[in-house]
Amino acid sequence: MQRATKEGTFAYLKKFGKYSKDFYRFNGELFFPSLGIGTYKAEPYKEDNYIINYAEAIKTALRSGIHFIDTAINYRYQMSEREIGEALGEMISSGEIRREEVIIASKGGFIPLDFPFPNNPYGWIEETILRKALATPEEIVIDQHCMAPAFLRWSCEQSLQNLGLETIDIFFLHNPETQLGYIDPSLFYERIEKAFELFEELKEEGKIAAYGVAAWNGFLYEEAHTEYVSLAKIVEIAERVGGAAHGFRYLQSPFNMAKTHAFTYNNQQCKDKKYYPLMQACAQFGLTFLGSSPLLQKNLFKRPFALKIAQTMKTQELSDVASALQFARSAGAITAIFGAVDPSHVTDNAILAYLPSASSQDMGKLIRDDYAV
Repeated sequence: MQRATKEGTFAYLKKFGKYSKDFYRFNGELFFPSLGIGTYKAEPYKEDNYIINYAEAIKTALRSGIHFIDTAINYRYQMSEREIGEALGEMISSGEIRREEVIIASKGGFIPLDFPFPNNPYGWIEETILRKALATPEEIVIDQHCMAPAFLRWSCEQSLQNLGLETIDIFFLHNPETQLGYIDPSLFYERIEKAFELFEELKEEGKIAAYGVAAWNGFLYEEAHTEYVSLAKIVEIAERVGGAAHGFRYLQSPFNMAKTHAFTYNNQQCKDKKYYPLMQACAQFGLTFLGSSPLLQKNLFKRPFALKIAQTMKTQELSDVASALQFARSAGAITAIFGAVDPSHVTDNAILAYLPSASSQDMGKLIRDDYAV
């Protein structure tokens, strides 16, 4: 079996019987860890790519009970995917892990370039995308984002090659709201529909198991905002192109102590015409919500946390990072995706697996008292 399965992910979690019983969560299809590992790094200087390698962190995560791995083709000019492929290849070949035990998510939408960074990025786009008819110039927004079906197919197939996989478990359309403000909303949703039609094809071909949308602020803004994305419209598109058995199963968006909108802000209209926070809207539409940026790219730690946060999260003997991760995984996301290059940081974060998630009452205390805004 060349994809994650219910049986495989269940067999994996049984290796970690000492962990808290709620560390693993089932969405009806797969068992997820409540902490996942991501491989995003803020736009790196070219020389950084020579000294950073995620492979050891990925292997440490898989040895620590964390079997959800999140990446994207554009992260570090395709290097993050290749390093995941390196780690997976070694562990699968040695028999330490089985493919069906690991959930792999990647994303397409941003133009990835390639490593080493090309001397002429625009020349790379011309040669790799335009001359090969993967997209027209009009379909590329601000020289970086594209939802043309041919380009997205190329992105998925390139990601499979980078990762050394036959199937990507979750393939996300990456930050589509990047195009809003540059194109008309009607054209935006038309492009989403064409992308979803392609994703249904890729699903039928076995290249992806399911798909989703990974956004930054698009699903969190007020409805009148230029970059606002309506989840109801996205679901309607999925149902139109894929029927009742469509493959749109996942949504990824930030949730952290400074950005609680996905849990608190009623901005997404559901079928009853009422407005709900994004997490609740996902539940109503049958989607699995994954929380990104639980540490807000380390911007949460400009000063020490108030003692009440650790006391409420039951993390007094741990770090502020642990408190932030405990908060991020306790509201309703099936997993909170942290980034880590250093294997020791992965080990530190995995200590939370022994600790039950925070209760809804404790989460409410922090948000109500404005400790988590």
